[in-house]
Amino acid sequence: MSKISTSLRDQTHSSDQDPRSSTGEGLDRHSQGRKRGRSAKMSSNSDHDLLNSLVEHTGMLVMGIDPAGSIRWMSRGLEVMCGYAQEEVIGRDWVSLLVPLEHQAATKILCRGSKGADRTQSHVKPILCRDGTMRQIEWYHSDIRDVDGNYTGILCVGRDITELQHTRDALIASERRSSTVLETAVNAIITMNDDRIIETVNQSASRIFGYAKEEMIGQNIKMLMPGPYRNQHDGYVHNYLQTGVKKIIGIGREVVGQRKDGTIFPIDLSVGEAHLPDGRRVFTGIIRDLTDRKQLEEKILHISEEEQHRIGQDIHDDLCQQLAAIGCLAKVAHRQLMKASRPEARSLEEIVQLVTQANGRAREMSRGLMPVVLDSAGLMAALRELAQGTERIFRVSCPFRCERPVQVMDNKIAIQLFRIAQEAVANAIKHSHADRIEISLNLENEQLTLTIRDNGIGIPDNISGRRTGMGLLTMSHRARMVGGSLAATADEHGGTLVHCCVPHPLSNPSLL
Repeated sequence: MSKISTSLRDQTHSSDQDPRSSTGEGLDRHSQGRKRGRSAKMSSNSDHDLLNSLVEHTGMLVMGIDPAGSIRWMSRGLEVMCGYAQEEVIGRDWVSLLVPLEHQAATKILCRGSKGADRTQSHVKPILCRDGTMRQIEWYHSDIRDVDGNYTGILCVGRDITELQHTRDALIASERRSSTVLETAVNAIITMNDDRIIETVNQSASRIFGYAKEEMIGQNIKMLMPGPYRNQHDGYVHNYLQTGVKKIIGIGREVVGQRKDGTIFPIDLSVGEAHLPDGRRVFTGIIRDLTDRKQLEEKILHISEEEQHRIGQDIHDDLCQQLAAIGCLAKVAHRQLMKASRPEARSLEEIVQLVTQANGRAREMSRGLMPVVLDSAGLMAALRELAQGTERIFRVSCPFRCERPVQVMDNKIAIQLFRIAQEAVANAIKHSHADRIEISLNLENEQLTLTIRDNGIGIPDNISGRRTGMGLLTMSHRARMVGGSLAATADEHGGTLVHCCVPHPLSNPSLL
């Protein structure tokens, strides 16, 4: 390292009478004057001792070059990194020796072309090592001047950022991949902080809700919700933050959203929670627009209802009429046989009774396939007739309870609720083998509630290890079609409890 000190003295022509080292002045300019005043108090020998101890450190990449760009000395750390001994490189052009060919022209301009200019800005250039490997170095340059201010060379100080650059490149690539995935996702993806403020949205969120990204970011997430959920959401989040009790986080559910133009539409929402390394908490919502699916489902149900109605009409107009005609003919023949005192009259009487029962069953089936639910009180009448028909046909107890009149103006909701009750009663008889079934209809807190309770052994859908049957799936689907929910659970008194809850159309006319 004495060679370095000697070289520095030769470059700067410093004397014992001047305590300032011109190399120190170059370093001072590089560090933006942070050590001014203090270096003026140091002796020339102390300056060189300090400089020697610094450049001796194996982590320091320091090099002194003359005005022509030839290497005068280099630090031990630079020797170790590039694989050249100092004796091998002294006097050689450092750019030609250590910089890859494609970067040499730009490096010469940055290094030599800035003489006397502001050198406070760093630049990154690769170093080609002896073994052919490439290292990325962030360089800082300072002009070296003697005590008279004459330009005598350049001091180059660098730091190896190869691994840092690799990490940075990998991070940038990862961010780009993540951004690409988010932006190309079909579903809307929205993140918000625990203050309910939207932080990021993807392109699908903008498309689904009709807002530009700039209109959503920085706003409360409730802007995407219709009333009354908009007014209640802050309270839900606050309760979760206080209690930690999750009601929707980690669970997908169907809710409704509101577009920029005010239209309300069905969505499937799943919410996740994450804690970032900086301690912040973020919530991620993945939203799927269910508008097209709901419209398709509604069309399928409508076609199904029309087909059931057609079959019921055919049974009523064709089969029931034929059975009635057969019954009339059988009664005429029975009377004739009775007048003739023929023993066959008793057998024919039994046939008349069976035909009459078959005709009654066919009419019951016809009414079940095309229920009369046309006015606001039609649902109550249809459910009451369903209960009476169940008692008459299956010989079971089936009361219908409705504490006060429930008016349902929407015929679509009324029909779906009737079909749910019909399916639940059929399940109770066929699968649960119940001898008592109770149907009840109520209006509570602006919610229509339909309950079917039986005392049977439970339907297969509720038995552990069995797959969910089509009956429960169909009932749940019908409930969702009118904006409601359905649950089938084991009753605490035995049997099965089917509970359907639907928003009353008068209390929330915006629901689908």
